[in-house]
Amino acid sequence: MGNAREQNRGQTRPDRSFPIFGVISFRGGGTRKKPREILTVSTPAAHDAYAAFRIPAYRRYYVGNLIFILGLQMQKAAVGWEMYERTGSALNLALVGLVQFIPQLALVAVAGHVTDIYNRKHVLMSAVSLSAVAAVVLAVNSALHGPILLMYACLFVSGTARAFWMPSRSALLPRIVPLSIFSNAVSWNTSGFEISTMVGPAIGGLLIHYTGVPVIYVLTALEVGCFAFLLSRISYPHEPPAPSPLNLHALFAGVRFIFKTKVVLAVMMLDMFGILLGGATALMPIYATDILHVGALGFGCLLAAPSAGAIISGVTQAHRGPLRRAGRTILVAVACFGAATIVFGISRYFPLSLAMLFILGVCDNISVVVRSTLVQTATPDDMRGRVSALNGLFIGTSNELGAFESGTVAAMFGPVFSVVTGGLGTIAVAAITAWFSPSLRKYGRLGGEH
Repeated sequence: MGNAREQNRGQTRPDRSFPIFGVISFRGGGTRKKPREILTVSTPAAHDAYAAFRIPAYRRYYVGNLIFILGLQMQKAAVGWEMYERTGSALNLALVGLVQFIPQLALVAVAGHVTDIYNRKHVLMSAVSLSAVAAVVLAVNSALHGPILLMYACLFVSGTARAFWMPSRSALLPRIVPLSIFSNAVSWNTSGFEISTMVGPAIGGLLIHYTGVPVIYVLTALEVGCFAFLLSRISYPHEPPAPSPLNLHALFAGVRFIFKTKVVLAVMMLDMFGILLGGATALMPIYATDILHVGALGFGCLLAAPSAGAIISGVTQAHRGPLRRAGRTILVAVACFGAATIVFGISRYFPLSLAMLFILGVCDNISVVVRSTLVQTATPDDMRGRVSALNGLFIGTSNELGAFESGTVAAMFGPVFSVVTGGLGTIAVAAITAWFSPSLRKYGRLGGEH
């Protein structure tokens, strides 16, 4: 994996001023441009819950990523609502996930290789800019009540952008935050992500109700552009790796690494299949409209409830420090995710549905923190692009392909059957993984030696 000097080369020195509200500090301007400076963070006697925020580059990354995800979540709510309103078809909702997943699958190897060879900050900025262009076209198409086919084309472009911004964003973070506090950064990062996924759908529901869908797409484009601007303010000296030919051996190096590192493979497969089968959120428009009868405002609340639980979970983990029995914890969390999905599926009582989605969000956040920390700390820096691309594919499989699976089953057998059987499948995945992966079951402290 390389020694500490190689891992931390090119990172910025931590800012010792206390960040206001955990995000912004008014002391000191900019980052120090010292490409060969070593970033060292001493391990204090007491756990520092705000260690990551003392690094200026991370604060810019955090704020920009929060705004970026906020825009994408608003767009996700708008697309789901517009698609179901215009077509009234669960199958059309399923295709929303599929057309975004296809380019991720097709480009996974190329995107990982590009991320490892070229400047990761520039790759990330280019990819998010492409997402902004797709949002602008969605806005125009929606305002003109254009063809559904053009909506799918824009989502395909968004999926293409995602194929590149997911690995570049993940691989960028360990170069601006030292691995000694990486778990802390991931906990805050997931909390910010969930704040966006809670607020985004809520804002989306309000805007759908009061202004209409096109306004949401325009705001999404502006928020994505804000992330690109903040990324440009991060000092990120790129050190070109040794020349690597673009051939099958290089493209699939990440695959070989994952299959060689059994605990990484187990945690990625657990997350992928667990969330794929338990993809209840893809059917939220149907639950809000036809089952719970809560309308657009209730739709926004349903989408926000998992994020509320995830925020509580993420903040708690950041203050408690790295999990001591991470392997056992993620297995229990995925099983509880499945159980909450089952109860949500059969519920007809709106407060109970919200409570189950809250629990679902708590469990999902635990899974995300464990998987993200374990994968990044176990992977050498020169492999992080390709491994992150595969990890992004697994996430895309669990989300976009999971949405397709849930929508297809709902179209054939009904939404309740789809959600309940998906929850049962998630519990089965957790049990099977626990049985066949002792390395994950015995995995201890995040960031520790194993």
